[in-house]
Amino acid sequence: MSKNQESPSVAVERALAMLEAVALEPEGLSNAEISRKLEIPKSSASYILRTLETQGYLTRNPETGKYRVGLKVLSLSRGALIGIDVREVALPIMRHLMEKTNLTCHLAILDGPDAVYIEKVEPQGFIRMDTWVGRRMRVHATSVGKSLVAHIPRERLEKILAERGMEKRTPKTITTLPRLLKDLEKVREQGYAVDDEENNMGARCVGAPVFNQGGTIEAALGLSGTTNQVNPHSMPRILEHLKDAARHVSMQLGYRAPHRRASGI
Repeated sequence: MSKNQESPSVAVERALAMLEAVALEPEGLSNAEISRKLEIPKSSASYILRTLETQGYLTRNPETGKYRVGLKVLSLSRGALIGIDVREVALPIMRHLMEKTNLTCHLAILDGPDAVYIEKVEPQGFIRMDTWVGRRMRVHATSVGKSLVAHIPRERLEKILAERGMEKRTPKTITTLPRLLKDLEKVREQGYAVDDEENNMGARCVGAPVFNQGGTIEAALGLSGTTNQVNPHSMPRILEHLKDAARHVSMQLGYRAPHRRASGI
């Protein structure tokens, strides 16, 4: 069938099949390879490929004649990711995290000067955390709060603290900017934050940042329990599960961690 006889629906199906085929080949595919792979006449394939190239969805290497995915495709993927609700992505991962740790799991975002819980998953049992979706938390005294503000500009952090202050919630609460900055530096280095009875006595919480496609902070995952539940013996296992869960949510939002160069290179 010639391109003039080809129905619009067939042409669209072929164009999408070509994009998918090329996307799966890091080195790209030539017109002949695409035609053979998809069983499309070379003349029809050539016409569609030229159109996709003109529109920026494919690029052609003039030396090899092979096509690769163009940058225009990235704008489509970005549009799809923007429509993803972080709660929708995180909820099944939170349930799995709660089952692994038997701790209450929260998802929080930074809203103005506060960390706000936007999702909560709680295990069955007698121990219940006094938290709820919509609760606003101080950023300096909570693990999710510290996870969020560890990854914002210092000017914004100082503005938040100027507006909300650094209330001494317990004898262990951090109440000075130098101490908080030092703690936030540890958060960035370790990939997690700890609230060691800083918001409520008897409660110990850990939090980890969730990043979006652009590499900026999107939310924070937190696990809350009693000091008996989250103790020096259980902490390493809990942190491993938490960081793994936060990493999975970030990846589903499109985040890709930068590659670290090996020392000495």
